[in-house]
Amino acid sequence: MTANNLMDLVALKPLSATEAGCVDRVLRAMRIHLGMDVAFVSHFRRIDRVFTHVDSASSVPLSPGDVLEMSAGYCRGVVSGELPGLIRDTGQLPAAMAVPQTPGLPIGAHMSVPIHLSDGRLYGTFCCFSHAPDPGLTERDLKMMRVFAELIAERLESDLEMVRDHDDKALRVLEVMQEQQPRVVYQPIYDLSNMRIAGWECLSRFSGKPVRPPDVWFKEAAEVGLGKQLECLAIGMALAGLARLAPDTYLSINCSPELVLSGELLGVLQDYPAERLVLELTEHAVVQDYVSLQVALQPLRVRGVRVAIDDAGAGYASMRHILQLRPDIIKLDMSLTRGIDQDFQRRAMASALIAFARETGSVIVAEGVETEAELAQLKRLGAANAQGFLLGRPEPL
Repeated sequence: MTANNLMDLVALKPLSATEAGCVDRVLRAMRIHLGMDVAFVSHFRRIDRVFTHVDSASSVPLSPGDVLEMSAGYCRGVVSGELPGLIRDTGQLPAAMAVPQTPGLPIGAHMSVPIHLSDGRLYGTFCCFSHAPDPGLTERDLKMMRVFAELIAERLESDLEMVRDHDDKALRVLEVMQEQQPRVVYQPIYDLSNMRIAGWECLSRFSGKPVRPPDVWFKEAAEVGLGKQLECLAIGMALAGLARLAPDTYLSINCSPELVLSGELLGVLQDYPAERLVLELTEHAVVQDYVSLQVALQPLRVRGVRVAIDDAGAGYASMRHILQLRPDIIKLDMSLTRGIDQDFQRRAMASALIAFARETGSVIVAEGVETEAELAQLKRLGAANAQGFLLGRPEPL
């Protein structure tokens, strides 16, 4: 699959209401100043032009997103010099009357100026027209329109940069997905009562360029509308290893609230034993509507899938997740476990969370354990499970 084919799978980033509104306000100001009926910006493409912004005083058969052949209308003629930029009365100009849109819309007076970007490239045109002739239009009006066209060009250039940035991100994500990334590594989670492996956390690793942490890849995928696809790909790869792991161990999979709310997880997980699956929701995942998330999780929990809250103790969000979602597993963030044997405040916080878990029937997993002293302290506090480099690094199967 080529880069062009990949980009066919991604829609161009739409402009936000604020971004589009800046250009729309300029169009309206100019249209009202000139006393004309319609103002629009058209973007020239290879074989056609698209109306990106339209402002009108009344109903006209012209809307943002409409596409015309390049030869249709006035724009190409104005840019090439075949038509003047200022036409007070189209009925007095045979070349204007030869344009089908003149009687069709109708167009009685017309003004148009080209829009050039800072590098000199022609973007398209800024046009205004009225249904009736307007002998009061002047060259001064045309000059003012050129000034407004420069303002529009600045806004459009900023928008184009955002679209290019969006497309670059989408292409990077699609390319790593095409390469069947991410690859999955498994980190053991130990039962501290018998020091046997209770489960495995699945972690994603990317080898694509640029080199950056997995959370950045997933964040970028979400920004361009590919977050759920990338998550499903990673989860599918993780689940492929379940059959090779000991049958009395579980698989802990990181998952965003957006993917849960989409309902797609039911299909992804349906062929796997639910009692061996845990969904981890991170502290950093923003939840706007906990009721909807609870409803979306319910069919999975009924089947036997457990829910874990990751990074507990790292911030306020994790505590809200715990209180609202009533997780089966609470994972203590490594910021609590690191040096817990030497810091009474960490011990106090971890002890409180362990006591909370005991009261609510949740299971504690302490993350990031790196020393024997940390492990011993967590055992004394009553932590049920632990993972970290001391116990086992994330490795491929």
